[in-house]
Amino acid sequence: MLHLTLAVWLVFQTGLKSDICTHPDWGFWGHRKLNKMAIFTLPREMLPLYKPSIDYLEEHAVDPDKRRYATPYEAIRHYIDLDQWGSPPFDTLPREWNNALAQYSRWGHVALTGDTTWLDFTKIGGDTLLIVPLKKHISLKQYQHIFSRFVLPQYYNEEWICPVDTINPLLGIELDGKNYIWKDHFSEHGILPYYLPIALDKLTRAFVEGNKDKILRYSAEIGHYIGDAHVPLHTTKNYNGQLTDQHGIHAFWESRLPELFADAEYDFFAGKAEYIKDPIPYFWAIIFESHRLLPEVLIGEKTLSQTFPKDNQFCYDERLGQTVRIQCREYARAYHDSMKGMVEQRMRDAIKSIGSVWYTAWVNAGQPDLNRLNEPTPAAATIVEDPTQAKPLKNKIRDHEN
Repeated sequence: MLHLTLAVWLVFQTGLKSDICTHPDWGFWGHRKLNKMAIFTLPREMLPLYKPSIDYLEEHAVDPDKRRYATPYEAIRHYIDLDQWGSPPFDTLPREWNNALAQYSRWGHVALTGDTTWLDFTKIGGDTLLIVPLKKHISLKQYQHIFSRFVLPQYYNEEWICPVDTINPLLGIELDGKNYIWKDHFSEHGILPYYLPIALDKLTRAFVEGNKDKILRYSAEIGHYIGDAHVPLHTTKNYNGQLTDQHGIHAFWESRLPELFADAEYDFFAGKAEYIKDPIPYFWAIIFESHRLLPEVLIGEKTLSQTFPKDNQFCYDERLGQTVRIQCREYARAYHDSMKGMVEQRMRDAIKSIGSVWYTAWVNAGQPDLNRLNEPTPAAATIVEDPTQAKPLKNKIRDHEN
């Protein structure tokens, strides 16, 4: 839960120097704790691999955050701005990744002259769409099929292009031109609940392959994303209180509060991991519960800031030999107590969810014998990021916490 980028933001806001910028260990405590405690939710058959790898799973719980500036595909996996897509229960937001991307991607036709005509859909009843200005009817299912088959595989390409002679027969039209193109207007608002099933599938395939390196890497990383999904401020455009004059609330909620109170006061024993029968609804339920708690997170701090003595809200503290401006312990205590255990409960729920995801991947892979994978944990240098993620991609990155 704890983000280096938030600490950097705090430094810039206060104008003070801090070794936080060069010491990524500060602020990552939460994600490491979640992965560590998730191990204790697992059945004994999984422990021969996971328990000896406890240090690895802790250390690499923060890899996705460290990658945020190394690849344009990473930041969007950490959040979703639900309020960009309406209000609860968000019925118009497709729960399937390909359908959501298809619905919110701009579709255009490139003529032989090079001019682009952007195409729009008008729903004319049921699942029938009218393509404007082509005056062509197409079913929603037909368009989703075209998108999934020809466009979605290009997601990591800088441009999404399909030749007209590929698409025209599927549309039943004869239209001269060079290509059809699509522009992504969805990903910039976050894809966290859509990426979780992908991450689960990666982990499952690693179990099937019996690849210890990948099992541990994907286990550590999906633990990070599950942790993010349990943070209310990862579900809103107002992710750092910037829209309500509450700048810094992100770090306050998910970094400062656990740092002060978790070790001494929280109960991290979350019960046993459970098999997830339907992952997509399961992941969305986590997101929706986080979003349901959002008003309490924001309104609670806003109300407190208006009643708590101003000169007791922020203090100066020594961190790694430098002075930083940070919420006073008394102010943090008042905010923490006003939420009646919310932070502790979200962390405990995240621990069980992480263990359940690991367990589900293992079960779906056929419950392979993990005793045979008890060689020493590989060095971090052998864990190489998917090379497709190193390609540049426009309009797909935003530093969500800044």
